[in-house]
Formats: sequence, C-alpha cells, structure tokens
Amino acid sequence: MRIADLEFEPFLDQSEIESAIERVAKEVADDYLNKTPLFVGVLNGSFRFVSEFIKHYPQSCEVSFVKLSSYQGLSSTGIVETLLDVSESVEGRDIVVLEDIIDSGRTLQELIHLFSAQNISSFAIATLFFKPSKYKKEYQINYKAIDLPDEFVVGYGLDYKEKGRELNDLYILKNS
Repeated sequence: MRIADLEFEPFLDQSEIESAIERVAKEVADDYLNKTPLFVGVLNGSFRFVSEFIKHYPQSCEVSFVKLSSYQGLSSTGIVETLLDVSESVEGRDIVVLEDIIDSGRTLQELIHLFSAQNISSFAIATLFFKPSKYKKEYQINYKAIDLPDEFVVGYGLDYKEKGRELNDLYILKNS
C-alpha cells in the first residue's frame, strides 16, 4: 500500500487490535471499580483507540482530549507543543491518559508535566501501541495493548503526513 511517497505492508488486522483494546478496557475497569475516571485522549492519533476503548469500558467515566504535536513525517522533532488543553477541571480526579503510541516518551513527558502541577487524585497511562525498544523514560506505562518493533507504522488512527489514519488495520513501513 502506498501512502504519499512510502510503501507500507500489512502488520496487524483490526480484529487483533480491537481485541487488545477490549482487554485493556477491562483491566482499567477492574482497577477503577466504583470510581469515575476522566479518560484523556491524545489527539489526533488516539481518536480510534478512545472510541473503541469506551465501547468496552463497562463503568461510568468521562472523556476529554488534549492535542500535542512532536512529529513531522517519519520522525519526532524533539519539541512537544500543546495545541489543545483539557477543558474540564481535573482537580481531585482520577486521570487515565489514552495514548495512541508511545515510543520515545517525549509526548508522555509533556503530558505528565501538564498534569503534575494540578491537584489530581491519581494518574495512569494506557497506550494502544508501545515500542519497548525505543522507550527509555522513567515513567511507568500502566496499561499496554500491543508491543511493536521499532518500525514506523500507520493506520488505526496513526498517520504518515496526516494520511492513513482511517485505515482499519495497522501497516508497517516496507523495507526497500
């Protein structure tokens, strides 16, 4: 499959991805029994993850979004910008960040910085995709749906040059 100037090949299908999301939603629900967490999705990539996660989350919750940016093309710029902040008051809340992918951890570091200055009850991180070989930060990732190799992927909300987010499956950059 061609997206812009690159070739991608199938890697994970939609049913595998959604099964992993269902498992993570149940894990989070077990940990937040009798609580009403605020799930904070990280736009743009997490919209599919958040949507599917909420379908399987069996308890009361609230959802909000933040928008951070650190990527241009295939690589991170190293600078994370906050483009949209959470509009709700988070004081005293249980916050669970729903991130599309964690690799270098720069975006995660910015999220922790955003919430650390606020008087929240608890903070946890759930990610749809995780690249353990790239992640070298000290922050704990509480919930991981799928571990990935250190390869560029697109689909299921993830993009290349803002294209490919709509793909139901996950595709990996084809080795040329």
